[in-house]
Amino acid sequence: MSKPAPRPRLYTPRSSRVPRPRLDSDAVGKFTESIARFFGTGTYLGLQSLVVLVWIVLNAFAVGLRWDPYPFILLNLAFSTQAAYAAPLILLAQNRQENRDRVALDGDRRRAQETKADTEYLARELAALRLAIGDVAKTRENLRRELEDLRGLLEDRFMNEVQDKSAGSDDEVGRRAAQSK
Repeated sequence: MSKPAPRPRLYTPRSSRVPRPRLDSDAVGKFTESIARFFGTGTYLGLQSLVVLVWIVLNAFAVGLRWDPYPFILLNLAFSTQAAYAAPLILLAQNRQENRDRVALDGDRRRAQETKADTEYLARELAALRLAIGDVAKTRENLRRELEDLRGLLEDRFMNEVQDKSAGSDDEVGRRAAQSK
């Protein structure tokens, strides 16, 4: 028999029954970053300056089109609303950039540690090779010395054999001469 599902406790909140729209936070972040980047461009400043200039000219000189008289309260309200939205967008873009920088810094730190470990390994290998080359040089000198000693021994033996043969051939020449008599 299977156990029945546990009853929810009173301290556990119920999930909402109202469906909420689900937004991809990454897509929203990219969109707000693009807006924040646009706020920092010369194009935006030029367009904003042009809108303000047209607004002021129309409200100051076009008598029939005055929707915002001289203190330009509606223009100030528009700027306040724009600033109220721009500040959080810029902060969101800065936070996302900070997160990207942190990830990049972690990657850089990891690569630096790997590079340091590789460098230390190569330094140890290089030191071992230098020691081995030093041993090879000593071994080469020892080998050369031993070969010279062997050459000397072989020359001595060869000379002794040549002398023995020449002495033996002299004896043989003497025997043959004695036999022929």
